[in-house]
Amino acid sequence: MSKDLISHKGYITAIESDKILVSIVSESACGACHAKGFCSAADAKEKIIETPNLHPYTHRIGDQVEVTLRKSHGLKAVLFGYFLPFILLITTLMTIHEITGNQGLAGLISLIILAPYYFVLYLFRSRLKSAFEFAIKS
Repeated sequence: MSKDLISHKGYITAIESDKILVSIVSESACGACHAKGFCSAADAKEKIIETPNLHPYTHRIGDQVEVTLRKSHGLKAVLFGYFLPFILLITTLMTIHEITGNQGLAGLISLIILAPYYFVLYLFRSRLKSAFEFAIKS
């Protein structure tokens, strides 16, 4: 496996003319622990990944495949999804608190300011979707 790729194994759940849906199980760091059945901290979630169908008729539903994404794309996703909203939240919180001196108002406005940010991300979802494209490793 290349060092610049993030990969997960999964199973094909659906095949359409232009895309393949792959189900992967995302586990927490302790998800592979032998005591996970007794621990409430362990969790695993099934996620559906959409990949382009570049080679029609080579895959079938139920096939195990390896889905890859470039690490740089993963870091960019973390930047847009977590880091920039955090910076926006903290900056707004400190600025409004400095202007008004009211902690409650500063907290409320800093949370409300995230709605337009995530709405803009939602508007650009098709562009972002093409920028963060997964691939099935051959």
